[in-house]
Amino acid sequence: MHASEIHTADLLEAMRHVSERLGQARGLPNAVYRDERLFEFERDQVIGRTWAAVAYGSELPDPGFAKPIDMMGIPLLIVRDKSADLRVFHNVCSHRGMLLVREEARLRTVIRCPYHSWSYDLDGQLLSTPMIGGVDRHSCDGFDNREHGLKPVRFAVWMDIIFVNLSGSAEPFDQFIAPLEARWSSYFGGQGRKQLGPAATGSKPELTVGCNWKLAVENYCEAYHLPWVHPSLNSYSPLDQHFNITDGETMSGQGTRVYELASIAGTRLPLIDGWPADKLRYAEYISLYPNTLLGLQADHLFSVIVTPRSAQESLEKLQISYVGKARDEDEFASCRAAVLKSWDTVFREDIFAVEGLQSGRCSPGFDGGVLTPVQDVTTQHFHTWVANRYTAAILD
Repeated sequence: MHASEIHTADLLEAMRHVSERLGQARGLPNAVYRDERLFEFERDQVIGRTWAAVAYGSELPDPGFAKPIDMMGIPLLIVRDKSADLRVFHNVCSHRGMLLVREEARLRTVIRCPYHSWSYDLDGQLLSTPMIGGVDRHSCDGFDNREHGLKPVRFAVWMDIIFVNLSGSAEPFDQFIAPLEARWSSYFGGQGRKQLGPAATGSKPELTVGCNWKLAVENYCEAYHLPWVHPSLNSYSPLDQHFNITDGETMSGQGTRVYELASIAGTRLPLIDGWPADKLRYAEYISLYPNTLLGLQADHLFSVIVTPRSAQESLEKLQISYVGKARDEDEFASCRAAVLKSWDTVFREDIFAVEGLQSGRCSPGFDGGVLTPVQDVTTQHFHTWVANRYTAAILD
């Protein structure tokens, strides 16, 4: 969507107020949470210009597996090729733009268009064009299959999370993720993050939430709501033991000094090798912009992909990763179940809050609110990130 289709002057003025001194700064205006035109604008100019999470690698278990993704109205297709490597394409046939794959499935060897039966291999190369030159003539002069394969999408995989860059113009993924890698390097130790992997089963609950994607992200950034929205969590990880995180431009969040390691009937999950002994009860909860929520503890890591479905609805998909044999062995089944139940409860407790915030964006008596100097530091950090991208796109 082009900037001329929206009220650019009003938006620029609203975005200017977002970055003012805390206590005077305002939040993002109501329109960016409700307007479907701005939802499309954000897809192309905010989310599409950076690295957005779309799925987990574990959702594609075998070579030949294909998973269609709706990326804010753009159909994408993730596949595992014969070598078990991931690939991402636009999910449309090069011939007439037919949607290729509607449901996730094992495709064996080819991706076949249901319209005219053009077929592609799992690397996206066009293999066959039945009767393109007439009945029983499967080729024609001047048409080169090599020029009409599936259109690839730039992607990267980190901690089993598949990120895509729709515009193709974002910085290299290694550069994008570097601030988070640097922050967490002291927790991961010598073996690094590779020692963690997703649980084999039961680690990916999904929640449909009636709110704009930004509300899910900014709610996760801050701890201010803990005493009232998460009373059980606040009883053992109280607000006064939390601290703000605002490293770099593309992430913010909160940490705690009093996380309780998971333990059931004497069984304790194995710890990340190299985790500092003096920080075993530390945990960090970071929103990686635009739409990835991460939680790192000494005994597991979880991530949540927030998928924008419309201006007023989002899908949250949780995955939990553990160290070594804790991923799938029966010895740790009770611990895994307890961890899953704990985080599932926390995210469900947030639903009424973010949906209430969404409803509040319909009120003419509210249009951004106030961001306070102590408790809203991380919220302003995220709002500023969004505002800067709006401003850059409008003025471009």
